[in-house]
Amino acid sequence: MAQLPQAWHPPMGWNSWDCYGTTVTEGELLSNAEFMARHLRSAGWDTIVIDIDWHDPTARAHGYNAKAPLILDEYGRQLPDPVRFPSAAGGRGFEPLSRRIHELGLKLGVHVMRGIPRIAVDRDLPVKGTAYCASDVADLEHICAWNPDNYGLDQAHPGAQAWYDAQLDLFASWGLDFLKVDDMQTPFHSDEIAAYHRAIAKAQATYGRSIDLSLSPGGWVSTSYVDFLRENAQMWRICDDLWDRWEDVYQQFARLARWAPYQRTGHWADADMLLLGHIGLRAERADDRQSRLTLNECKTLLALWCMGRSPLMIGGNLPTSDPDTILLLASPVLREVLAVSTNNREIVRERQFAGWQEDSEYRGEFIVWVADAVDWADGTKSAHEGGHYAAFFWTGDDEYDICGNIQLQAIVGLDSRSDGWKLSDLFAGAPGEASDMRIEGDGGDRIITGVIAPHGVLWVALDRA
Repeated sequence: MAQLPQAWHPPMGWNSWDCYGTTVTEGELLSNAEFMARHLRSAGWDTIVIDIDWHDPTARAHGYNAKAPLILDEYGRQLPDPVRFPSAAGGRGFEPLSRRIHELGLKLGVHVMRGIPRIAVDRDLPVKGTAYCASDVADLEHICAWNPDNYGLDQAHPGAQAWYDAQLDLFASWGLDFLKVDDMQTPFHSDEIAAYHRAIAKAQATYGRSIDLSLSPGGWVSTSYVDFLRENAQMWRICDDLWDRWEDVYQQFARLARWAPYQRTGHWADADMLLLGHIGLRAERADDRQSRLTLNECKTLLALWCMGRSPLMIGGNLPTSDPDTILLLASPVLREVLAVSTNNREIVRERQFAGWQEDSEYRGEFIVWVADAVDWADGTKSAHEGGHYAAFFWTGDDEYDICGNIQLQAIVGLDSRSDGWKLSDLFAGAPGEASDMRIEGDGGDRIITGVIAPHGVLWVALDRA
């Protein structure tokens, strides 16, 4: 079998940000990795990501430290804090931790900021492999608006590419598989993105292993950038940070509908992390809590992300998350729809009111997504090959009776409307009430019926009977 393309389906993993902010430790990371390997690896989850400031020994919850004494090597490249990451002591970096994660059958990633550390510039450290120093390649005006760690890089200077090349060479030597690079898209720094891509390509050629690139954040990212993004990254955010509020989930309907036609194998628009489970232990904004999203809202989030083929990155601390969350995450249907669906699209989005009068009270939106099921790229047969996936969402605060508003032919196509079809609940066995969806009627006049819970979803597969 031919080798699968890089990021052939949207990555599925865990990120430390929503539960530990800037302060995650090696022990906490490993507890999540071991939990993932034991309970979720078989369902497709395989990536562990250390988020921001792993190189700041003064990192704290709820914010960043100006003029932090970042731990750097002699070339200004970031090294892990050995207090929080004991295996990194002695300049070993993340190589020992990477080896341990790989032994669990998982991948390891880290977060970095765009640019070069300010203290590397202050110390005028050399750029490895060149006659330049950090002060030669830094752009002191080209800086992040919200994080004080770095200066920008002057991409017109040849030493700027050399600095990224050296940084990526170090990361690749540790065995890293995934890089989340921040402050790249808001505003959109195309020269920086292209330079980082070139550095990754060089490191991949040197070490013979792939490294997925994820770009953040994503406020106001336009679909007009899609060709450039596909050339340079495996993932790119399409929003700013989400938190566990229904309003944040609701806003993703429009964003994912906008980006769904552009999702391609190896290159994925990213709707941000899954605010599920135990978050806020030491996060930037959230207090210590289980996610405030209801069970229905959690199901809606997962179904929408999968139908939109967004990467899935768990935000909650896995070992202390509630059992319902773990059961949802362990559902094999998540990877199935991410990996084997195609032609994913929103087909209905209608505002609903309590009556027909002009002053009728607004209730919510009825939204329908559909996709076609195909076989796996690795040769595995899909359980629903030749069939379809459909998700029926309701954004209102009360129950919504579909009442035959959707004909079967809207899902299966006009040419197949008279064929025999059976419906199965994709959340069968998950926490919560079972779906009551049915196909009613005869021939081409058949309709789909069911009642959707507040902020809920009915997620089904349709197969030929």
